[in-house]
Amino acid sequence: MTDIEAVQTVNQEFYRAFERKNFEAMGAVWSNGISVVCIHPGRPALKGWEAVGASWQQIFRGTDYLEIETDLITTEVNGDLAYIILIETVFQVIRGQRMQARSMATNLFERMGQRWYLVHHHGSPMAQ
Repeated sequence: MTDIEAVQTVNQEFYRAFERKNFEAMGAVWSNGISVVCIHPGRPALKGWEAVGASWQQIFRGTDYLEIETDLITTEVNGDLAYIILIETVFQVIRGQRMQARSMATNLFERMGQRWYLVHHHGSPMAQ
């Protein structure tokens, strides 16, 4: 498997964990260090796995149903760092209300040992 394929696989695992609201799988995809950063669309930056993980738990608890489509724009690898730029379309049901949001997202990965980990996720809302 090439580095690009490996990074894209971890990216798919991230969205699978997100869609399935699987916190254990989400924790396995992310680096659990203090320097990870997550910026959910329209929200302030969260730094460190403790804050990032808590945000995912809150999203999972508050969401009845999730479906996510992704449209990859580019994948780049440079040494032990890689990024993917994509469009996320998130369909969700919260307290019986169906919503759809599109975001331009950047996911940054770092190779640690033989595995790639997500270290930064930034989603910016797109105009409908």
